[in-house]
Amino acid sequence: METFRFDRAEKVIDRFDSVGATATRVAAGEGSVHVTCLSIGPGGTIGSHPAPVSQLFLVITGEGWVAGADGRRIPVAAGDGVRWEPGEEHTSGTTTGLTALALEGPALDLFPPGA
Repeated sequence: METFRFDRAEKVIDRFDSVGATATRVAAGEGSVHVTCLSIGPGGTIGSHPAPVSQLFLVITGEGWVAGADGRRIPVAAGDGVRWEPGEEHTSGTTTGLTALALEGPALDLFPPGA
């Protein structure tokens, strides 16, 4: 067994006009699947950008919002997840702070509830 922290805030996210956001790469596996811990501080945002591959955004603490290309903000909180397809424009942010895990890979399928 190996224990570790995934909230190390190793890299400041400064692309896409982002504010107050950090990332920590957590894991990668065969087939180019990556797991990153995202921390967005109070009033922070990850600016609008296209998803390079399928992405899952899993909120683990806090609350905030996500938006697609239309800019309409949809509230999210701990336990909520969002999937973006390759090329889909999106942004996220928070007024109070949030932490999310981002899973990225070429083919991420969601399991339906109860599966």
